[in-house]
Amino acid sequence: MTDFDAIRTLMPQLVPFVATLGIEYDALDADRAVCSLRDEASFHNHVGGLHAGAMFTLAETASGALVIANFEDLIATGVTPLAASAEIAYTRLAQGRVTATAALTRPAEEVRAELAETGRTVQFGVEVVLSTEAGETGRMTISWALRPPR
Repeated sequence: MTDFDAIRTLMPQLVPFVATLGIEYDALDADRAVCSLRDEASFHNHVGGLHAGAMFTLAETASGALVIANFEDLIATGVTPLAASAEIAYTRLAQGRVTATAALTRPAEEVRAELAETGRTVQFGVEVVLSTEAGETGRMTISWALRPPR
């Protein structure tokens, strides 16, 4: 059984950049990961909103937590999760605390079955919605790969 609280606690240790930015893990289960980043002047861009790079990192962090939450048992056997590509759209100036909510684009069971059947690297997507109290500020789609042990 997946220990979601342990994953939330360990992520800043496993990915030191997460700790550097102070990204918080607000919620995590098999269906979604929610991470947030506080509003801090040093994270702002030239127009006073959260810098695009910080938004990207926040979204990728939420997606990574969700991948680990769904495939930690495979990772323990040597399967390597890799972010293969990402596409992000910034739709509104992000001012204030920003939250990233991530969800898989296809069922984890389907990804697992494909990996077991083919024994080859499997790709799948994670959709992330970025928002503030004022509403949605962006969306990101990340293509993740699960690479079997060599």
